[in-house]
Amino acid sequence: MTLNNRRNSIKKMILGSSVLAGFPLTKLNANGMYDPLKGNVNHSVCHWPFNPMSLEDLCIGIKKIGFNAIDLVGPNNWHILQKHDVVCSMCNGADLGIAQGFNDSKYHEKLLQGYAEVIPLMANAGYKNIIAFSGNRNGMDDETGLKNCAEGLKKIMGIAEKHGITVIMELLNSKVDHPDYMCDKSDWGVELCKMVNSENLKLLYDIYHMQIMEGDLIRTIQKNHQYFGHYHTAGNPGRNEIDETQEINYPAVIKAILDTGFEGYICQEFIPKASDKMASLEQAIKICDI
Repeated sequence: MTLNNRRNSIKKMILGSSVLAGFPLTKLNANGMYDPLKGNVNHSVCHWPFNPMSLEDLCIGIKKIGFNAIDLVGPNNWHILQKHDVVCSMCNGADLGIAQGFNDSKYHEKLLQGYAEVIPLMANAGYKNIIAFSGNRNGMDDETGLKNCAEGLKKIMGIAEKHGITVIMELLNSKVDHPDYMCDKSDWGVELCKMVNSENLKLLYDIYHMQIMEGDLIRTIQKNHQYFGHYHTAGNPGRNEIDETQEINYPAVIKAILDTGFEGYICQEFIPKASDKMASLEQAIKICDI
């Protein structure tokens, strides 16, 4: 190898190590902040994939990146968000967990109590979205589960509408992560929204989960966007970083979402493999910040 060839090879190695998925890793500026975001996307992140990082440290970290919203935080921890002027972009604390949801009528009374308690607290705090789950099938057919879910959700729609809160039913995959979960197809979720017939019920279209279950992400978003009130991300396969190591073209998907006129939150829910979790989050935000 000639000297010039060696120099060119070294340059390529340096360039390759500093760029991930076409997005350069940035450094904090003199003010301790990352480069400004474009402002086209309302970014948020889930706390749980970043454990054992504390919620407080995550609040500090996301403000440096340039956004201020965290998903799936319950009333007991809202004071931490408020301390750092961070919004809860998706509340929890009223549900009974993923497996025990609205498809089983025996849980309706407890669910009604939970949502009736948390929704007014959300309104007082200025938060708008709260998570809901269908529950597992446990031998139940999808038609019966659909009917039960609609009946149960209708019981809480009055209080949600009164307080201006949107209940968000999450679409999850039952193939890899949540075996037996019922709301595992977008068509099922859309039919549920039609049955409940309230603008205060929407779906959480989890891009990772729906890539596993049905693919055809952009066409589905274009067709059903009016029923989608929130989006989650993660890389497939593996549920890790959303860079070039996985199969989903996130810039194209995010563009399709924005083209529908969506103004809600697009939330990062990947599990970082890298030791520097905040660098992975900053990279993911840049990928989606179109």
